Amino acid sequence: MTNDLLRPFEGNPRYLVVPGGLRDVHVHFRDPGVPEAETRVTGATAAAAGGFTCVTTMPNTTPAGDSPEWLREQLEDASLPCRIAPSACITRRRLGREVADLEALAAAGAVAFTDDGAFVDDAHVMEEAMRRAAKLGKPVMQHAVVPALLGAGVMRDCAVARRFNLPVMPPEAETEAVRRDIAICRTTGCALHIQHISCAGTVELIRAAQREGLPVTGEATPHHLLLSCDDIPDDDANWKMAPPLGCREDVAAIRAGVKDGTLGLFATDHAPHPAAKKAGGFRTSANGIIGLETAAAITWQVMVVEERMSPKDWIARWTTGPASLIGETPDPDSFTVIDTQANRAVDPDSFKSKSRNMPFTGMRFAAWPVLTVLRGHVTSKTTA
Repeated sequence: MTNDLLRPFEGNPRYLVVPGGLRDVHVHFRDPGVPEAETRVTGATAAAAGGFTCVTTMPNTTPAGDSPEWLREQLEDASLPCRIAPSACITRRRLGREVADLEALAAAGAVAFTDDGAFVDDAHVMEEAMRRAAKLGKPVMQHAVVPALLGAGVMRDCAVARRFNLPVMPPEAETEAVRRDIAICRTTGCALHIQHISCAGTVELIRAAQREGLPVTGEATPHHLLLSCDDIPDDDANWKMAPPLGCREDVAAIRAGVKDGTLGLFATDHAPHPAAKKAGGFRTSANGIIGLETAAAITWQVMVVEERMSPKDWIARWTTGPASLIGETPDPDSFTVIDTQANRAVDPDSFKSKSRNMPFTGMRFAAWPVLTVLRGHVTSKTTA
């Protein structure tokens, strides 16, 4: 069956086969809670269309993912076109006050712990969580933004922030969070993963921690690799995410970190919202953009075409990097085929996601997934 599926692409240099399929360790499916934005079914369908065979859902749902029952709900539908390997909360109800029952959550299927969307601000709580997670052999994934330093910040300092008098986020809001958590990692030995990196200083902190031999990793999102705050055209919340886009120096540092292996994986931070949640500009709109269906195209353009990264290393950032983080290996019966010469524009009307909140509309990229196979079954196929 697998050979039959691959036959149309074999021997043609325009097609790239990704063994195991793409993996994403950072997605929001809003299920349960906000089904008008995304559900597990629509999210998994969008993931398959983007070339993904496995995704890790975040627990910032309603209710929050702090119980075995929540995890069982995430895992209950084995017929989805993309496998879900869920994370669970670090703290009860994601409030940062009391460590959740990590042992029960791990037993129920959690592959990692995170309060994504919120920073665990209490260092004592974080240390307890990391000690317990270390004993379980599970990574802690941190949304690294110190609330006291962030304040009301909605973007980094740039022309649009000054034009509309928008509150800005200093880079120290991220770097000081990372600095603290690396110190806790040093004490506990727990694997620490920094989510959606946006600052050059964070890349350097992770690089130094790795040189020290600490189990610290970080992820690069397509939007933080492609865009800077100087690209924001207006007070348009389709450009609003948390953390916000960095400056051009940050973009260059994140690209360099991906290329040299400091940042060993990509992740989308796919964050769908209904149109009404993005209608009020930067001050009042929700954070986040969708990214599953554009992730391969953007990261190929940025890292392979522009930065001359090898296709082999690009594949690793979407496969073995994320799989290693959550303690898995690629599935030999799953794969993705990328057409590296598709050369088409981003068209939101073609998306499988329920939401359209992103700044990429009309941008043109060369490489797009054309076939996704999960455990021997075709989950997405476009014209080859």
